[in-house]
Amino acid sequence: MYLAAVIQLNCGSDVEANFAAAELLVRRAAGYGARLIATPENTNFLGPHDEKVRRAEALDGPTCSRFSSLAARCGVHLLLGSFNERSSDPQRCYNTSVLFGPQGERLAAYRKVHLFDVDLGNGQAFTESDTVRGGRETVTVPTELGCLGLSICYDLRFPELYRTLVDAGAEVLLAPSAFTLTTGRDHWLPLLQARAIESQCYLLAPAQWGRHDDGGLRESYGRAAILDPWGQVLATAPDGCSLALAEIDTGGVAAARARIPALRHRRFQVSAKSDT
Repeated sequence: MYLAAVIQLNCGSDVEANFAAAELLVRRAAGYGARLIATPENTNFLGPHDEKVRRAEALDGPTCSRFSSLAARCGVHLLLGSFNERSSDPQRCYNTSVLFGPQGERLAAYRKVHLFDVDLGNGQAFTESDTVRGGRETVTVPTELGCLGLSICYDLRFPELYRTLVDAGAEVLLAPSAFTLTTGRDHWLPLLQARAIESQCYLLAPAQWGRHDDGGLRESYGRAAILDPWGQVLATAPDGCSLALAEIDTGGVAAARARIPALRHRRFQVSAKSDT
């Protein structure tokens, strides 16, 4: 059993201010005894999208170096929820989540697969694929804290990704996000609970909150949360830059899977039948 923390931020285009806010809360969570700490999507930059591409960095660039050092100083497993990673396409970057170990070593990097291309109405249209290149691989990471499965935000709407993570051994799912206020009010908690229940995993969901200076009407919902394999919400962050803490007992994963062995009950040979 160990303590985990999800961080809630209100990031913008000021990279230094974003890091300072993240560092403060990561240190606070580590001070409480958290051994696994996760920050939200777009932790280093949530400003104008074209600027995001222009400022994109390599995996060994300044943003990852800073978070690597922070993980080592705090002696924790630290997830940089996501940053704008440079790609081979000059018009688009990757939206990349990076996990660091307690010595600051980079354990894994996951590039967001599902991109947020939607029209919510009322002038709220988002086309993430204009500036972001989608990833192609799922990522699980065996650690002393359990096997971690990585995802980012809009991925939450695609249960098949999480089933792939579970099949690869995931016990704790990470879903750093920046859900819009419009979608978050109705969909955030139901999606988190659905993914936790069907995967029978703990789920850590750090989040962005409030308005951002990204040149549009962007406002994030917040409510960073930690859920258990039964779908119960163990902790939720209050509005503002804040954090939520909860105990993770990976034995609870085995217990949930023993009570309802749904993962063993799947039938892969079922075929469609039409009545004609």
